[in-house]
Amino acid sequence: MFPPRTAAASSRWAWFARRLAVVVAVIALALVGWAWWSSVLPGSYSVMDMGTPDFGGGPGAGAHAAGGHGGHEAQAMAAGTAGALAAGAATSVTALAVDPDRPADVHVELVARAERVTPEGGEAFDGFTLNGQTPGPTIRAQQGQLVEVVLRNEDVPAGVTAHWHGVDVPNAMDGVAGVTQDAVPPGESFTYRFVAEQIGTFWYHSHQASHPQVVGGLFGALILEPAEGMDAASAADAIAAVHTYPDGQRTIDGIVGDTRQIAAPGDTVRVRLINTDSTPTSAWVTGSPFRVLAVDGTELNAPMPVDGVAVPLTAGGRADVEVTVPATGAVRVQVPGASLVVGPDRAAASTSPAPREALDLLSYGVPADVGFDPAQPDRRFRYDIGRQPGFLDGAPGYWWTINGGILPAVPMYMVQEGDVVVMTITNNSGEVHPMHLHGHHLLVLSRDGVPSSGSPWWVDSLNVEHGETYEVAFVADNPGIWMDHCHNLPHAAEGLMTHLAYVGVTTPFRLGRESGNDPE
Repeated sequence: MFPPRTAAASSRWAWFARRLAVVVAVIALALVGWAWWSSVLPGSYSVMDMGTPDFGGGPGAGAHAAGGHGGHEAQAMAAGTAGALAAGAATSVTALAVDPDRPADVHVELVARAERVTPEGGEAFDGFTLNGQTPGPTIRAQQGQLVEVVLRNEDVPAGVTAHWHGVDVPNAMDGVAGVTQDAVPPGESFTYRFVAEQIGTFWYHSHQASHPQVVGGLFGALILEPAEGMDAASAADAIAAVHTYPDGQRTIDGIVGDTRQIAAPGDTVRVRLINTDSTPTSAWVTGSPFRVLAVDGTELNAPMPVDGVAVPLTAGGRADVEVTVPATGAVRVQVPGASLVVGPDRAAASTSPAPREALDLLSYGVPADVGFDPAQPDRRFRYDIGRQPGFLDGAPGYWWTINGGILPAVPMYMVQEGDVVVMTITNNSGEVHPMHLHGHHLLVLSRDGVPSSGSPWWVDSLNVEHGETYEVAFVADNPGIWMDHCHNLPHAAEGLMTHLAYVGVTTPFRLGRESGNDPE
């Protein structure tokens, strides 16, 4: 038996408990203060100062490990300049461009304005236009042509850029404010020049304050067609750019409700679906079987006709579907809240609810040679998406994480030209994420351990649901510093953004509050 505690002893224990609580509170407050202080980003900084270089087991990994994390050597390796600068071999992103003396085959001028916008059939809002319209003008070019686009900012206060979504342009032309260029301020312009080496459906949009500017109207379609003499897959085509303007106004090609594409009975039409929103959607066809000809600007191999299924369309993604106009009536291509009617003028087109079954591109079509061996990669990366409480640039919140780190404590994926890269993308964050790597296309190898068994499925925008794991591969064949981010644009602004950087490439551009550059 313990003797009873005296009043004096109880008083001492109470005093000790109070003091201990104070000490614990002070320590906790200090830790929170340290976490806040360490999260605050400089007013101006280089993207090359972000995160920890990840060499994926390839060249450079040993040197980084010897240098440690977070010091000057690590930062030099992250910039890809350890040894390269000493040899005078560093390349600026500004040098990664086409021949400046080559004349343009296609010349376009875009004027960005902030103004009152009224979608056809919709309600007015304060938004943005390109050449007085939204969507902006459709740009068309043939494979092999040099495209030149002069972007002029008349009066958009935050500045503007043009990013060519899905087009593997030279890095200097990628249009990411603070990484490949400075945002174009009011009264100034920037000229983009690139060769149309791909064929397919793409789009362009501002990558400066991108979420409000894209929602508000700074986007348009970009169609790269086969060169003269090559057979087109369809006799005609129709663009169906899906976009939700402020106040929830769902449109196709800027029209609320239904829009029409005139076509005769028996005509085969390629419908180019473009999801310009930040959230995934789906499309389905009523009145005709259809084929999915291409995804994200890449043709599928031997696609077969299907009916009664929905086509997934992730944020930023595209799908070309081929429909045939029936002898009577018309075909309706639907997305939630809007549709495109393809057929004779005023021909009736029935509607249908969204199919419960979605087309699985993992097994659609027929396998074909992909031109490289992903079984023997030079580098392997993991991109684990999560979420946790903490501070992002001094702001408390529940932030997205990459490999357990809150921006800027994220990996910088380092490659060398010619590398075969395999990346495993895992999402355990609780929400879906449409992942978009600039400057490259990803080959889907597997989903949740199930190998791809259909046509080679190339994407630049990959829908990764909560709980899913994708294994993808690509060849590092486009030197530069490339954003790798979620195309739910608010998610990118909330930390789900990092970069793929080539060793030896640097950038003179800056990010941060004082820089005027805000890519998300």
